Amino acid sequence: MAAGSKPAVAFVGVGRMGANMALRLRDVGYTIAAVYDTFAENAAKVARETGAAEAPTLSAVTAAADVVLTVVSDDRAMQDIFAATGDSLLTGASGKVFINCATVTPNVHVEVERRAHDAGAHAIEACMASSIAQAREGTLYLMIGGERATFDRVEALLRAMSASLRYIGPAGTAAQVKALVNMVMNINTAGLAEGLGLGEALGLDLTMLRDVFSQTGADSRVLETDGEDMQKRDHEVYFSAAHAAKDSHIALSLARDAGLSLPVAGATARQFDRLIELGIGDSLDKSGVAELAFRSRRASERSP
Repeated sequence: MAAGSKPAVAFVGVGRMGANMALRLRDVGYTIAAVYDTFAENAAKVARETGAAEAPTLSAVTAAADVVLTVVSDDRAMQDIFAATGDSLLTGASGKVFINCATVTPNVHVEVERRAHDAGAHAIEACMASSIAQAREGTLYLMIGGERATFDRVEALLRAMSASLRYIGPAGTAAQVKALVNMVMNINTAGLAEGLGLGEALGLDLTMLRDVFSQTGADSRVLETDGEDMQKRDHEVYFSAAHAAKDSHIALSLARDAGLSLPVAGATARQFDRLIELGIGDSLDKSGVAELAFRSRRASERSP
């Protein structure tokens, strides 16, 4: 990659977040060289929209690009795409940069950075605290962990995707911060659901109640994004209840390692776990936790 030129970019994981990030970078002049997804239809759609090649293998993704962004689902998926053997992004990876955007356990980011170094490559985490719309608009809030020199190398690309960009520190630290962000967000979401659920049980007007919340200490970003959806039972998935459960458990694992008990976070995780047990964790947004809190809905009484 010549100094001052835009690197060729590839994506692994082009669900709704990854797809919109790819479209944004295409719009601002980056070449999207290749895309890969375990769901072939996702890769085919984004390839058509961006002019990218559908890479048949992970190693082909690495061969096609200077910088590879990964947006995968969990720890196992991250470890698989950076496997030490078999098809892997690390094949022929010398000189390449990996920007890993998934919310995974911080130690996984540390391990991926180590594996990348062993292959002559570089890896950083770019943890997102943003929505699908922000991915498309290039207004993500990004928290970066990894070597500062690697961040500096791809800063222009990261700024093309973000309105707020913050370097946190070494590998794993941005993932720690993201885990805490999502832990607090999930607690707020479950708390709002219970407040509205109790309001309904008391016969209060929920539109009025949301307005009062917004003018008092009950206000929150979650009220703005999820309050009306909870009231209207509009749980279109932007951040699934299953993802909320996963992220809550990442934070609880960090707490256990630190010797802390977090009872509120634990209770929140159990609420999202319950939605998974009921078979609706992937089909409901995190706002769907309200289905457990409203007496008239009684999701908690359904059989899985």
